[in-house]
Amino acid sequence: MAPMPQKPETLSRIAVDKFMKNKLAVVGLVMLILIVLAAIFAPYLTPYEPSTQELLKKLTPPNSEHWLGVDTLGRDMYTRMLYGARISLLVGFASVTASIIIGTIIGAIAGYYGGLVDAFLMRVVDVFLSFPSLFFLITIVTIFSPSINMLILAFALFGWTGTARLVRGEFLSLRTREFVLAAKTMGVRSSKIIFSHILPNAMGPIIVSATLNIGIIILAESALSYLGLGVQPPTPSWGNMLQDAQNITIMYQSPWYPIFPGLAIFITVLAFNFVGDGLRDALDPKMKS
Repeated sequence: MAPMPQKPETLSRIAVDKFMKNKLAVVGLVMLILIVLAAIFAPYLTPYEPSTQELLKKLTPPNSEHWLGVDTLGRDMYTRMLYGARISLLVGFASVTASIIIGTIIGAIAGYYGGLVDAFLMRVVDVFLSFPSLFFLITIVTIFSPSINMLILAFALFGWTGTARLVRGEFLSLRTREFVLAAKTMGVRSSKIIFSHILPNAMGPIIVSATLNIGIIILAESALSYLGLGVQPPTPSWGNMLQDAQNITIMYQSPWYPIFPGLAIFITVLAFNFVGDGLRDALDPKMKS
């Protein structure tokens, strides 16, 4: 009996196989799935509310009742860690989504049309890059009062420039390919060529950039919240939980207090970096095995 012919491997299948062979990327993906699930199902994973206070139990170390201990106001740390994951992931995903949309549109237009359009849009990018982003982030958040929506807006406002340059470079390379020239010859509208023909072929680097940027945004949100310029209490976030623990007396008497939110930030950012590196290797055609 003749052997069954093997189905030809598709590009997506090759990318998945390469990603699954990267052990660190798979570990990072599993970690992210667990973190996301914990954030989504937070109300079902703890019997406490994040703002419930038991002042008589404040700074109680981890025990069978409070797995990660109790903070300075008697709130369950495990509960606040779960709800804090919601805030960090929301800010990270929303900010990167907004910045990716802005950067992709501007980079696509600049790379496709070239000439004066490209020159003008890239000078706009240069202007934004010339600003000290951290200083302006702090200024904007301070002027308009810290909030989750303001954080997302501020991160999106200064986070699109890298994507714009990346997409522009991809479009400059792809716009001279045969399939683009054929579409132009057939009279296909420029908007359709940009978003239906070229953009799908440039999605690999965009996805990798987005994955890595989420980790950066989570780290930046935690830093601003630690400084008191991010998510405001009583809303829990890993950054403002670290801010509560910065008192030297608390750190000496309850050294476990800052460990858990700091470890959560570290693990989450590390997981996004592992996944981003795995996607970069899997989606890079130059690394085809």
